[in-house]
Amino acid sequence: QVQLVESGGGLVQSGGSLRLSCTASGRAFSTITMGWFRQASGKERDFVAAISRTGLGGVTKYADSVKGRFTISRDNAKKTVYLQMNRLEPEDTAVYYCAARRDFQFTTILGEYDDWGKGTEVTVSS
Repeated sequence: QVQLVESGGGLVQSGGSLRLSCTASGRAFSTITMGWFRQASGKERDFVAAISRTGLGGVTKYADSVKGRFTISRDNAKKTVYLQMNRLEPEDTAVYYCAARRDFQFTTILGEYDDWGKGTEVTVSS
């Protein structure tokens, strides 16, 4: 099992930036696919970004709605994955969750992730 703790959420004005962090423990971090998902109030949890394990070259993938604005990255030495969010919009307001898939496969599908953090809230004011 992988324990995940997110941080970095907060209130920001439209057009601003935030960087979310997710620190993992309990397993060789470099072998894990990491993802970010978000859930707005009253809506389903949606995919935001994912980064593959180091052995696959750190391949990244993004939801169309954040492509060009958000960047996912990882620091294996710190066992941390980041989500740099630029040009934030009110539509980005949500609770952001970090997730881990433990079996070496790269995926963007919510149901294929094994472990989840408790989330960090991001609010973007207009």
